[in-house]
Amino acid sequence: MKPDFWGNYETHCHWMKQALILAQKAADAGDVPVGAVMINAEGNLIAQSSNCKEQNHDPTAHAEIIAIRQASQKLRSWHLEECTLYVTLEPCIMCAGAIIQSRLGLLVYGIDDLKSGTIRTVLNLPDSAASNHRLSVLSGILEQECRQQLQNWFKQKRKMKLEKTDN
Repeated sequence: MKPDFWGNYETHCHWMKQALILAQKAADAGDVPVGAVMINAEGNLIAQSSNCKEQNHDPTAHAEIIAIRQASQKLRSWHLEECTLYVTLEPCIMCAGAIIQSRLGLLVYGIDDLKSGTIRTVLNLPDSAASNHRLSVLSGILEQECRQQLQNWFKQKRKMKLEKTDN
């Protein structure tokens, strides 16, 4: 029996708020603020992560990839069709590929990524002929909060860069 992924708005907001907290941890550590939370069919948290590319010196250390790894280890299966992944920013091509390969049940994200989003914005990888899995997607949950967090981080990063060049 396939779980009802669509749940309710309050539930989606709750988990996205958790992802935003994790995204702030990434920002505080110098990484792009993206957070991810994975829940199982019963609505229990099974994985959580934030971007840590800079911290780990690892180009694959995106929040989504780490959450998928954690969930797969916890469930002892790479089949995540009964899980929901909440992420603050639309996944990139690497993360979209991992999401498709994991057979994720539902992806919920906060804001579109106009530069490298591959779920709906720049590319639509889940619905392409290259995809062997049809992914259910819900976007726009806490969109303003997710957008503001990223904009603030990039504004601060640019300000710091300018201050360095002025010295």
